[in-house]
Amino acid sequence: MSSQFSHNKELPRIRKCLSDSSPTSSTPTTKSLRHERLSRLSLSGSSDVFNDTTTNHAQSYFSRRENRLSARKKAEEETACNDYKKMYEKALATNQRLKSRLDTSRQELAMIQEQLQRAQESWGLKKKISDMEEQVKVKADLKMENQRLKDENGALIRVITKLSK
Repeated sequence: MSSQFSHNKELPRIRKCLSDSSPTSSTPTTKSLRHERLSRLSLSGSSDVFNDTTTNHAQSYFSRRENRLSARKKAEEETACNDYKKMYEKALATNQRLKSRLDTSRQELAMIQEQLQRAQESWGLKKKISDMEEQVKVKADLKMENQRLKDENGALIRVITKLSK
């Protein structure tokens, strides 16, 4: 029971080591693991013929297993690559959409600024017009006052001339 537990504990570590290495690369760790497995298998058999077939079976098993792991890893990398490509394309599409919205917003802003400028000019002109109208009223009042004063002055001159005679 305890030997199965310790074997199961080591299994993920061995799997990790095997999945990290490619089937063509032979790192010292991978070689030592293979050698260790083969030596365990060779110790279990009694005859040399049995050991050779067991070794061949073990080697073919491990090479097939490594090939499967390699193929799975390659498929995962391709999927990840495709995912990155999809994410990149999605980001590009989003950027294009946002750029389009930004251009539209800039055009609207320019149009609104033009309208604001025209409105300000219009308000400025209206203010000038109202100021001029005010000045015309003041001028008319002054003319009337001036005419009244002239009439009064003429009357006073006539009174003075009559008194001085």
